[in-house]
Amino acid sequence: MFDLDELLRRVQRVHFIGIGGSGMCPLAEILHNEGYALSGSDNNESDTLARIRSMGIPVYMGQRAENIEGAQLIVYTAALLPDNPELVAAKASGIPTVERSKLFGAISRMYGNCIGVCGTHGKTTTTSMLSQILIESGADPTCVIGGKLPLIGTNGRVGHSDTMVCEACEFVDTFLDLSPDMSVFLNIDEDHLDYFKTVDNLKASFTKFADLTSRTVLYNADDARTVDAISKAETGKTFLSFGQGENCDYRAVNVRMEHAFPAFDVVHGGETLGSVRLSVPGAHNVYNALAAIAAALENGVPMAQCVAAVEAFRGAGRRFEMLGTYRGVTIADDYAHHPKEIAVTLTAAKQMDYKRVIAVFQPFTYSRTAMLIDEFAEALQIADGIVMTEIMGSRERNTYGVHTADLAAKIPGSVWFETFDQVADYIVQNAEPGDLVITLGCGDIYKAAKIMIKKYKAMEENA
Repeated sequence: MFDLDELLRRVQRVHFIGIGGSGMCPLAEILHNEGYALSGSDNNESDTLARIRSMGIPVYMGQRAENIEGAQLIVYTAALLPDNPELVAAKASGIPTVERSKLFGAISRMYGNCIGVCGTHGKTTTTSMLSQILIESGADPTCVIGGKLPLIGTNGRVGHSDTMVCEACEFVDTFLDLSPDMSVFLNIDEDHLDYFKTVDNLKASFTKFADLTSRTVLYNADDARTVDAISKAETGKTFLSFGQGENCDYRAVNVRMEHAFPAFDVVHGGETLGSVRLSVPGAHNVYNALAAIAAALENGVPMAQCVAAVEAFRGAGRRFEMLGTYRGVTIADDYAHHPKEIAVTLTAAKQMDYKRVIAVFQPFTYSRTAMLIDEFAEALQIADGIVMTEIMGSRERNTYGVHTADLAAKIPGSVWFETFDQVADYIVQNAEPGDLVITLGCGDIYKAAKIMIKKYKAMEENA
């Protein structure tokens, strides 16, 4: 086995298999900025690939064995199936080959102030908020985000300071490859149990992430599982809490909802530091914003700059992203793919001034759908209408024997279709002026929203 940190000091040419992935592109951009010669491959054209090519990085379409020639280090995305021909060739070549999370970990050690944001829900929003605060305050951070931050038009940026802000995902323990100096713990909920098996195993993983943190652990003291995980962490660093409870180091008080948009005061050490009115809907964003503000304050950003940046934040890509209104029907898109996320998103939508809320949901992975099918059914019924697609299996094969029809059977009045075109046709025929249609899921359900918009525009032109 090789030492990746040492290898990165010696190699010059790095090849990325699946370079268009949202998690791969920012890492490629960082290495490109550091002077490495890069190449990559992917199977699908995307805006991300266009960005990669704009840097002068060659990209091969299609994944073939010959693409790896000349590479001194090969990085691959975990989304690849084991029989991917380029991955098989890479592993057989003798060229050092690592999964993306290993490279991410090595890059995190290039920065003296790495801030890792973890938790089952809210990572992308909180990482985006914190990135926006640090960018607009002039801290010039490097950022690796799970979704597009409108401020920068992409999901990553290369800064010129020693600070890095990154989303730290617990999926198959990938966040344990990171070396954070500060970690932010948002919450711990039942997810990825196909891998973790039990909630206790999941919590133990978060404890390990706290142990990896060198300087400061900032955690949600209102989340019982997070508190339990943090209580088992090694000492020798600073532990700070945030939440609405009286004993929290950073508190949100006087929380109120203004047409689905939260407002609150921030209290620290008994002193009210300021008031915030969010431009993103949903009570859950109180915690996301408070975490981002607390982390920024701990990194020396004045409260006034925190407030200005957070109030200007209008969401990350695919996080309650408003796509437009067509023939009186508003279309939005959200990444929610866990029952808790769906529930908070639909609850926020229902608090807004729409006649009806119609959820268009694409279940993601067979394991999650099978394990949480009753919870999905309950959460989706918050909406006034439910439209679904077949399950996107992604990295899994359907050994669970579960289908969307099984979920639909638990939701009276719901409908489901096999293609996005069928979904879009149903929406165009059934949605009414004043309705909100929101696509939900972490797969490619956003494509259905784009098809709806295309159909509405055609109708408008014909009219």
